[in-house]
Amino acid sequence: MSKKYQEILVASNNLGKIKEITSLLEHINIKAISPLSFNIAEPNETGQTFAQNSLLKAKYYAQKTNLPSLADDSGLCILPLNNQPGVYSARYAIDPKTGQKNFPFAFEKIFKELAKLGFNDDKIAKACFICDLSFFDPKTNLAKNFEGRVDGKISFKPIGEFGFGYDPIFIKDGMAQTFAQLQPYFKHQISHRALAFEKFLNWLKNL
Repeated sequence: MSKKYQEILVASNNLGKIKEITSLLEHINIKAISPLSFNIAEPNETGQTFAQNSLLKAKYYAQKTNLPSLADDSGLCILPLNNQPGVYSARYAIDPKTGQKNFPFAFEKIFKELAKLGFNDDKIAKACFICDLSFFDPKTNLAKNFEGRVDGKISFKPIGEFGFGYDPIFIKDGMAQTFAQLQPYFKHQISHRALAFEKFLNWLKNL
């Protein structure tokens, strides 16, 4: 696909994201390099937006490895909760008892907050998944940003064995299944990450 970029580092330590982005890159004949072999600690995500955080990560990993890097910052925005957890989606899932991510714990927090506002299976809580991809080339300092968004609603029962993160409680508009119920190959065609990746792909084609 790209003669200029034949290898790209996936700038994340999140196994779910690495797997998903690797699959997307392989479809366009670009070798995805995992950062796990470099043993790089994750940077502090100090940005106030998805775009700021994804660029921060792309630059950080690129400068650590001297490889062109593609970073993802994504999250679930729930409209009745003032778009929370949003950019704090990963931190929102941290269980204070263990200090580790615990998404069932996060789901229960969301359900309780929505219940306080009167939302349940009979009253739709609108939500969207946003993905911001940032590409950074450390050799030229070239930085590009691409955003994808999928609108939908919250499922008040986590369902599905595929996907990761908040996928079990998100239903895309026009669908009846959660993202976690979708076969990966199908989700990769319609997800927020796929939409952002399509923009990245179109940019690569025009290089």
